[in-house]
Amino acid sequence: MRTLKRAALFAALCVGLNGVAHAQSNAAGSIYGTVEPGSTVVITRSDTGFRREIQADAGGRYRVPALPVGEYEVSVTKDGQAIGSRSVQVFLGGGADVSFARAGENIQDFAAVTVTGTAASFIDVSNTDTRVVFTAEDLRRITVGNNIESVAMLTPGVVAADSRYTNASGAPVQSFGGSAASENAIYINGYPVTNPLTNLGSTTMPFNGISQYQAFIGGYGAEFGRATGGVVNIITQRGTNDWGGGLSLMWSPDSLRADQRNIYYPMNGTANDGLLYQNLSAQTDDHITYGGYVSGPIVKDRLFFYASAEFTDRERETYSARGTNQYFERDYEVPRWLGKVDWHITDNHLLELTAISDVTKQTALVRPYDYNTGEIDRNAELSGYEWEDGGELYIGKYTGYITDNLTLSALYGRQKQDHIENLIGYDPSVVYVSDARNTPNPVQNGRFAQVAFPDAFDETEGGRLDIDWQVGSHGLRLGYDRIDSTSRAGEQTSGPGYRWRYESVGPDAANDTIPGSGGASGPGGNGDYVVRYIYANGGTFEVKQYAYYLEDRWQINDRWLLSLGVRNENFENFNADGIQYVEQKNQWAPRIGATWDVHGDSSMKVFANVGRYHLAMPNNVALRGAAGSLYTQEYFAFTGIDPATGEPLGLTALGDGPHSSNNEFGQAPNPLTVAAKDIDSHYQDEFAIGFEKAVGDSHIFGARYIYRDLKSAIDDMCDYRPAYNWAIRNGYSEDIALEIGDSLAHCRLFNPGEDNTFVLDDAEGNLYEVPLTADELGFPKLKRTYQGVDLFIERPFDGTWYYKIDYTFSKNYGNAEGQLKSDVGQGDVSMTMDWDHPELMEHTNGYLPNDRRHYVKAFGFYQMNPEWRFSATMTLHSGRPKNCLGIYNGPSLDESDEFRNNVEYGGPYYMYCNGEPSPRGSAGRLPWSGKLDLGVAWSPAFLDHKLMVGLDVFNVTDAQPVQSVMEYGEIGAPGNPYHSTNRPISYQAPRTARFTVRYDF
Repeated sequence: MRTLKRAALFAALCVGLNGVAHAQSNAAGSIYGTVEPGSTVVITRSDTGFRREIQADAGGRYRVPALPVGEYEVSVTKDGQAIGSRSVQVFLGGGADVSFARAGENIQDFAAVTVTGTAASFIDVSNTDTRVVFTAEDLRRITVGNNIESVAMLTPGVVAADSRYTNASGAPVQSFGGSAASENAIYINGYPVTNPLTNLGSTTMPFNGISQYQAFIGGYGAEFGRATGGVVNIITQRGTNDWGGGLSLMWSPDSLRADQRNIYYPMNGTANDGLLYQNLSAQTDDHITYGGYVSGPIVKDRLFFYASAEFTDRERETYSARGTNQYFERDYEVPRWLGKVDWHITDNHLLELTAISDVTKQTALVRPYDYNTGEIDRNAELSGYEWEDGGELYIGKYTGYITDNLTLSALYGRQKQDHIENLIGYDPSVVYVSDARNTPNPVQNGRFAQVAFPDAFDETEGGRLDIDWQVGSHGLRLGYDRIDSTSRAGEQTSGPGYRWRYESVGPDAANDTIPGSGGASGPGGNGDYVVRYIYANGGTFEVKQYAYYLEDRWQINDRWLLSLGVRNENFENFNADGIQYVEQKNQWAPRIGATWDVHGDSSMKVFANVGRYHLAMPNNVALRGAAGSLYTQEYFAFTGIDPATGEPLGLTALGDGPHSSNNEFGQAPNPLTVAAKDIDSHYQDEFAIGFEKAVGDSHIFGARYIYRDLKSAIDDMCDYRPAYNWAIRNGYSEDIALEIGDSLAHCRLFNPGEDNTFVLDDAEGNLYEVPLTADELGFPKLKRTYQGVDLFIERPFDGTWYYKIDYTFSKNYGNAEGQLKSDVGQGDVSMTMDWDHPELMEHTNGYLPNDRRHYVKAFGFYQMNPEWRFSATMTLHSGRPKNCLGIYNGPSLDESDEFRNNVEYGGPYYMYCNGEPSPRGSAGRLPWSGKLDLGVAWSPAFLDHKLMVGLDVFNVTDAQPVQSVMEYGEIGAPGNPYHSTNRPISYQAPRTARFTVRYDF
């Protein structure tokens, strides 16, 4: 009987499949299909009273777009006679095909046929890509961390980024499809919530408030943009006619947490061999999360609400590395809440309002720790801080079903996150004083030389307008979206805005000019003098991004769907004075996709897509490259020192006022000089092809090949030589040529590996347009490619079993990671050490830091009976490539020592080791990593299964392989051993346990 019902379903799905198959927006789904021409299709949702009635067209096609996710009933009548009805689940961004037999095509027992009963029904032939969608029920059943980052790790092609990259709350971030971790986009209810300062991480929300979670790598349509990595798309829960609520408690006790492996200095033939570098085994971590939610109708069938909140209390004890010798007592408080109101003004007009608060508060006390004795001095307090990060997000959305064939939606959102840092023991009236003299009693006062801006924040405001118009077999979508982001960030001298530092040139040079002072005369006497430092760097910066898109999803016939789209991206970046320093307009991004419903019954689809994707620079680029920097030194002789404050007395100026070696007097660089003229944005081309097929009546098998090619990137170069040589070739004097070269040496943004034209200035502010070819700049062509083959098999949940197994074989190859540089953990987005001068790019072709050749992900659960559920998640992957970075020893070294004296970075930043070239990835790979997570949940029948008591154990075997290592291979000179070469930086997290108690009513 079960097989016959499934056969009936397959027949029903293949009947008259001239229906228009269309995926829906980033915040909704759709229902489509084919019925008898002239039929009336009614779509209802009993839990909200939603009702939508439309007429099938002359070909029997119908489609209802922009539907909130959830379960619907589809009923069809003709001439007053009921044809049939079925239930269907609408998933985020997907289309559900609900077709009925035409006249003369007899299918018995329609009531037994649904679109959720077989493997075939889970193949969405309307999508030209592959994506992962988790419902709230899935997330409860699977053993996974309760955060959006952990869920993303279940997506094929996603790997953990370098451990030194985290979001604002300290959570790890991910690399999607070979991209840098800053190249992703995250949406909540259709609004972008990616960190606007760095693009690392995002706003989050109470985990219980997630209704559906979608993640995918590439292939997305013209509606999406501003990501060359992946997209995470979250839809929140919403209220219904049914009153409901619940309480939950999750506790991860430190007592059940295994010890983390310690980090030791490796055996490199140095004095530190084998010493304990960082005490990780003594660290503690205990956290508990309280949660609750309530939802229901305000006005039945019309007005609904949903509210959720969670509070996490976390206590940690950590230790710094040897040398800094510090012990930290950390306490975290993380309150989060979500509120949502849905108003069905009429059946054709819907209004949604969402509010989210996401705040992390941290308090830390720092005490001395002795690595030789292992003792903590709990009576001493070195420093401490209170830090609060976060704010609130508000989103409003309107959906209007204007006619049967025309749908309009409009969205507006606003978010502000404050970054507040209060330093414990910091008195802003106290001047920081330090002493660099060789004296037995150095003068010191104050704890902090520099502090962050006290009013730092990130703010975004944006919206979008989308129109969906069905014209026969063409589903036209067009729209406009915009997001403006503003960030205030920076740091400044502590106290009243200046600090003192005592220095000395000694009695023999007491009457000579002080070196590096800009001409300050010697102090006389014993050579002691004092310097007043003033420093401030930062400001308020803005990025404006807007786009238009048009997409035609054309159902060519009953089996072929062609998606033709184009997106026009526009980016503008502004400095602290509100002046534009980069403008990138009319960047066309074609998006083409196709699906083939091979058998016409949704049991197998073949799909392909090709497209271009752009990415803007975040606000921190202006902080590094376009901000006004104030950094001055003023030199004085003094006659005494205040014994209470340490400040100098009896000052006599030794120079003509404040001096700045780099002319940093607070003025922003000329906006015309910050970036190359007509600089292209960061963009990537990609292609994918694959298939999904129902295997038997209970499994789906699929495969995909994806190729991604980074065509253009933005970074900074800091080499004076190309501009200097240009000036000499064009007849400028040596002095002017040096000034033009010095302007380029101030690190200007450009497109690596391409011809670039710079606008540079001299010491008088005169501007020079300097065109330089790629050969004159001396850099190799930019290269970053990702090739991946994803294979999966999935058993959709049948009431007892669910599992999915993914295997990815991939290669991530090139000479640059993208916006970041994981080789050294550098987080200066689009302003990395790469491309600063050509010698840094020698021998850089190879497998990149996010390359994981083999990756297996498996997860699932077994519902043994209504009371007991067992779950498991397993991952296994090959290791990351390793480099040996050392001192430059290449062809740029010559007798003049021009490179070594004027360009070279003195540290181990080059692809040379022991005096020989050391190409990227040639130092081998880190070991394989794997972990197994297990869970069990009990829902007793005597409480109607409303209570759930669960235990999840993560990393059951306590495997802790190395995840990243120090890649500096030498120090000072070629072949000189470095004590930390191959020293671990991070291990896989140790075994932890999580208890969950949840009661839903």
